[in-house]
Formats: sequence, C-alpha cells, structure tokens
Amino acid sequence: MKKPNFTETFKTVKPILGMVHLPPLPGSPEYDRDGGIPKIIEYAVEDARRLEAGGIDALQIENQFDKPFSLPEDIGNEVVAVVTAAATEVIRAVSVPTGVNIHLNGAEQALAVALAVGARWIRVFALANAYISTSGYVQAAGPQLLRYQREIGAEHILILGDFHVKHGSHSLIADRPLVEQALDAEEAGADVIIATGFKTGVAPDAENIREVRAGVNVPIFLGSGLSVMNAKTLLPVIDGAIVGSTFKEDGKITRPVDTKRVQRFMDAIRRLRDE
Repeated sequence: MKKPNFTETFKTVKPILGMVHLPPLPGSPEYDRDGGIPKIIEYAVEDARRLEAGGIDALQIENQFDKPFSLPEDIGNEVVAVVTAAATEVIRAVSVPTGVNIHLNGAEQALAVALAVGARWIRVFALANAYISTSGYVQAAGPQLLRYQREIGAEHILILGDFHVKHGSHSLIADRPLVEQALDAEEAGADVIIATGFKTGVAPDAENIREVRAGVNVPIFLGSGLSVMNAKTLLPVIDGAIVGSTFKEDGKITRPVDTKRVQRFMDAIRRLRDE
C-alpha cells in the first residue's frame, strides 16, 4: 500500500495532535486491578471524545503512566494487547486520525498495533543514534523498524521520529549540531521529525527549530510545550504539534481532558492559521 502524504493523513495544515494517555496498564507498578482493563478502555474513550468535542485535529494514544518505562526488549505482551484493545475502541468512538506510541521506544510494538487497529502513524523516540534514558540505554530503532515495516506490509503507516528527545542524556552525540541529529532521524525513516524541550511541557527554542527546519526535507512537529501564550511565536516555524498536559484539567498531566481547555486552545490555533 502506498504511503500517504502529510496532508492526506492529517487533513489540515499545522495539525494539533491531542494525547490520549492510558492509565497504568497490566504489568506496570500502578496498575489498578480493581478497575481492570475495562476501566482503562473507558477512560481512553472518554478522553478521546472530549478531545474531539474540543475540536482537536488528531489523537495519539500512548501508555504514559507505565512508569518506570520498560526498555523495548522488555515491553510485555500484555502492553501490546491492551494498547490494541484501547486503540480499537478509541478509533470506533471518534472520527479524527489516530496514531500510537508505546514507551519506551517500542517502535515495532507500536507499528504492529497501528497495523491491527488502522492507526495512521506511530511515534518513535529514538530512530537514529542512542541515548541514556531513565530506564537505561536506548538503541536506535530505525534499522530494525524499517525492515519490520516492510515485512508486515505497514509502509502506509507514517513514522513520527524524535531527535535529541527529552528525558535523556545525549552526551555521546552532544558535540554534533541539532540539524545533523535531525537529519539522522530523517535518514533513519522519519516521515515527520519531532522537536522537544528537555522535559514534558517545555518547548524548544524557536531559533533552534528554524535552523533544523532549514536543513531537513520533512515536516517538523513540536513534541512538547506549545501553549496559547507561545503559539504566535512557535506555530509559524513548525508544521504541527503534539499537545498533552495543556489539555488536562488544571493543566496537570494526571487529570482527565478538559474540553473547554481544548476549545480555547484550538480556537487560538485556528485564528493563527488564518493570519
């Protein structure tokens, strides 16, 4: 199947992707045995519906609360199974495009889920190079992921790839300019490159994004930190953004989605798109 282009996937310019953060899954330390899997799916569907009601352009599902995250080789079968179940119900419940991310750097697992449920893209934290995460050494996923994508016939699923991703040390490649690291991700298979700040909710510098944008040949998304306050500065230099905690009640990542916060944010984004 032919890989769709950016516009075919996201249906709008400068799309905003709202996060559906799954509650702790089976196997993680904070998993709620009393609520179980039905509660996880119910929570995910409700957040997805609230995001859509607020006017979001697209959704991304991820196991945000499976902390501390397992390294890719240790991600359990139960994680893949429950993410698949939750993503299936979310896609049934909403009409906006949906993608999948599995922590930590579970690229092949996310691709398998996306293929099974009809998701349009996956996010991968480390396509190229490597970094030291809070869970340990994370290797580049790209070499095996692209071969796996070909093997299972998933070339139509876009790959959103980070470079110099947040929550880790990149000391082995820190002497190389950001644009070179971004090009590494592009060459490793990224259809969209993601730029992030140093932690969740913190945006990268606009000038750094401009420098990277001038050196790569694929769209650039902002992976953290976009807000109503900084959108006027950042939106012109990016092609889209992933937004999580900003859409939650009181702006706290552990809270449910607040539809009114989504509406206010998306109204501001639409005004800026029209300028």
